[in-house]
Amino acid sequence: MGIFSRTRDIVAANFADLLDKAEDPAKMIRMIILEMEETLVEVRASAARTIADQKEMRRHIAKLEQLQTSWTEKAELALSKDREDLAKAALVERQKATDMADQLTAEVQVLDDALRASEEDIAKLQARLREARNKQSNIQTRIESANNRYRLRDMYAGPKTQEAFSRFGELERRADEAEGRAEALGLGVTKSLEDEIAELRQSDRVDAELAALKARLSGKTEG
Repeated sequence: MGIFSRTRDIVAANFADLLDKAEDPAKMIRMIILEMEETLVEVRASAARTIADQKEMRRHIAKLEQLQTSWTEKAELALSKDREDLAKAALVERQKATDMADQLTAEVQVLDDALRASEEDIAKLQARLREARNKQSNIQTRIESANNRYRLRDMYAGPKTQEAFSRFGELERRADEAEGRAEALGLGVTKSLEDEIAELRQSDRVDAELAALKARLSGKTEG
């Protein structure tokens, strides 16, 4: 059993209520679209059969009209030959053809009404199908957007990211310890002669820069 059993059920259905009640709206709307597409195919096939029936009936009506003309001519011929009995029999056959043509004409009219109703149903169903497809597209867009937002938020604020950043502290601590071990190796080591002379030279350069700075400041003050 499908979601809808007739075209008018689909046309009258409230999509919003169906989607609100559905556990999986995306799946529900796919089922609705599938049902409407199948119903549309069935309605069109029925309309095609109706059109074919009309064509066949109209051909029969045309033949019956020709038959009426033929029986009229035969009745006239019989009267011209003073055969009233044959003329009357011909008129009876003409009436049979007329009655059958009238009956077929009435049936064609019924099929015309049914075909117009089918055309209206098809138009309404196509409109609802477009509406359903639009809703499907909107829902799919919302789902993709929500999934993208979730992935982005998980990337910058998720537990895995938080755990990764927490490990940076551990790595920094390890770097501090490594640097400490390297510096500790230099503790208590006697400086070489070259190292001491290099320090004296560095001290002389610092003293010279300091004296030059004082002189500049003194000159600015006196000015």
